[in-house]
Amino acid sequence: MKKGLHPEFREVVFRDVSINWEMITKSTVKAKETTQWKDGKEYPLVTVDISSQSHPFYTGKQRLIDTEGRAEKFMKKYGKK
Repeated sequence: MKKGLHPEFREVVFRDVSINWEMITKSTVKAKETTQWKDGKEYPLVTVDISSQSHPFYTGKQRLIDTEGRAEKFMKKYGKK
């Protein structure tokens, strides 16, 4: 295998800024910031806006927005009266 061809695979902390939740996992993503984890070591930090802990689909708090189909909405709005 050629050296320098593949990105560095290391442990990275991902922080969900919407609920201030963190997780550590292995990744090749480049990070500009670092943070201290619970074990006392410094790890690269990647901030994300939404994660599986805050996304409505995964938390079960999603709302049903469209109960009617598009055609029914159009006919209701613009159809003959």
